[in-house]
Amino acid sequence: MRPLRPQVRTARGLLGVLIATLAVVASLVTAAAPAQADTTICEPFGTTTIQGRYVVQNNRWGTSATQCVTATDTGFRVGQADGSVPTNGAPKSYPSVFNGCHYTTCSPGTNLPARLDTISEAPSGISYGYVGNAVYNASYDIWLDPTPRTDGVNRTEIMIWFNRVGPIQPIGSPVGTATVGGRTWEVWTGSNGANDVLSFVAPSAITGWNFDVMDFVRATVARGLAENDWYLTSVQAGFEPWQNGAGLSVNSFSSSVVTGGDPGDPDPGNPGEPVACTVTYGTNVWQNGFTADVTVTNTGQAPVDGWRLAFTLPSGQRITNAWNASVTPSTGSLTATGLGHNARIAPGGSLSFGFQGTHSGAFAEPDGFRLNGTACAAS
Repeated sequence: MRPLRPQVRTARGLLGVLIATLAVVASLVTAAAPAQADTTICEPFGTTTIQGRYVVQNNRWGTSATQCVTATDTGFRVGQADGSVPTNGAPKSYPSVFNGCHYTTCSPGTNLPARLDTISEAPSGISYGYVGNAVYNASYDIWLDPTPRTDGVNRTEIMIWFNRVGPIQPIGSPVGTATVGGRTWEVWTGSNGANDVLSFVAPSAITGWNFDVMDFVRATVARGLAENDWYLTSVQAGFEPWQNGAGLSVNSFSSSVVTGGDPGDPDPGNPGEPVACTVTYGTNVWQNGFTADVTVTNTGQAPVDGWRLAFTLPSGQRITNAWNASVTPSTGSLTATGLGHNARIAPGGSLSFGFQGTHSGAFAEPDGFRLNGTACAAS
């Protein structure tokens, strides 16, 4: 700042200098202000929206003790989880993030409820963060009902237990094992008095997975706990804590539902005409770092709604940030999904997204890409 010239300081002059100085300081503070903080929810049934398409809910009902969750750009974390309930009863809460409708709250832009026999696939991705000083399960819930209801309790609840810590068990009793989505699960069936529950329990903890929700829906229909003319109303990922729970997190969550089949189609697993696509993968590589620009082109005759591009990063590569898409997890087998403004690729249309990452050793590009389950040609 240029020094003031010597002059007679009147009261008015000093006041003017003070105001000018405060204005400069205020502008500097504003320029240095941090980005908007994450949203913390402590109300028992408080909610907020992330990514413009999913709802994060605190969802505390089993105790009066305080529970607070903080919604992040890609998921949420449990900041406070006081209190405990007996492990032979119901959990104290279900902090979670969901796509669809739950007790009159619907996520923005969702196409749920959707009739099962019109859904070709429902790709989803989840990455969990666990703690060891609590009793809880990591549960992915899928809700089905004979009607397209957007409120109240549904008829059937599918629970996928990604992890369980402590002396807890699913509702009902074990009925054997099943292979769903390429994994083997312990299967439990029962009722909580309000709805039927079918649980698939992982024999060991799963921290992250990309899968098709419809694999579990079809397994449920096959067991007679739902019908093809029922409706998928919501999919949810979170935790059921019995004791404590602070530090648990959903690091990332993605969910889309691809519809377009004819109601009454006897084979709801048939996605119809395969997606046709090409992918261009351009990179800029330097020592220990790189950026990638990805362009996906729909060369088919129908729009691709809720697009989901799966690929595997070579060993030693890790994504640090992405733009124009949600890319999860950060290494290994990844899935990029559209955001609220670019979730559809029109016939003949293209979209681009990108990411930055780190690498070690020789740099290589992914071997291939799959758009909503169908292989794309390289361009």
